[in-house]
Amino acid sequence: MMRGIGGLSALGAMGIALMLATAAHAQQTGRMAGLQLEGDQPIEIESDRLEVRDNEGTAIFTGNVQVVQGETTLRAGRMVVHYVNDGSGGSTPSSGSSDIERLEVEGTVHIATATQVATGDRGTFDMRTDQLTLTGSEVVLTEGDNVIVGCALTVQMSSGVAELDGCGDQGGGRVRMLLQPGSRGQ
Repeated sequence: MMRGIGGLSALGAMGIALMLATAAHAQQTGRMAGLQLEGDQPIEIESDRLEVRDNEGTAIFTGNVQVVQGETTLRAGRMVVHYVNDGSGGSTPSSGSSDIERLEVEGTVHIATATQVATGDRGTFDMRTDQLTLTGSEVVLTEGDNVIVGCALTVQMSSGVAELDGCGDQGGGRVRMLLQPGSRGQ
């Protein structure tokens, strides 16, 4: 489990997970080039407002939220960081050393690396289960001219298994993929 504000590097993991999904659906293996979680790099978080609710174990960033670590950038309208409540009263967002349980982002979620972009309406990263979920009326993963579109992306980070579901009754209901000849997932 990641600790403290450095634990927000899980947002970098969101980017990794999304691009692992791109790789999985493009039938490639391993992590995409240029996308790595840089645990030793600083994380810069900006938002219009930050509200810390120690009693609830949450920190809420609202308005033009931007998180940058290395070449990974996450933008959203709102980000809620849920901390583990250990019952001792010592695990609070303001302590700076709390365990992060779950991250939730919403409001036009945009995750970009040097070569890849993923967008959706909502995202969740559960630290306990190591699972990322990105949903929306349209979840779009792009790398250069290659595009994959669905409505619900689930990535199990520990195994690298990714699933992108179609949109049910919305927009034809199927996962759509466009691969350009000669393009590579790098």
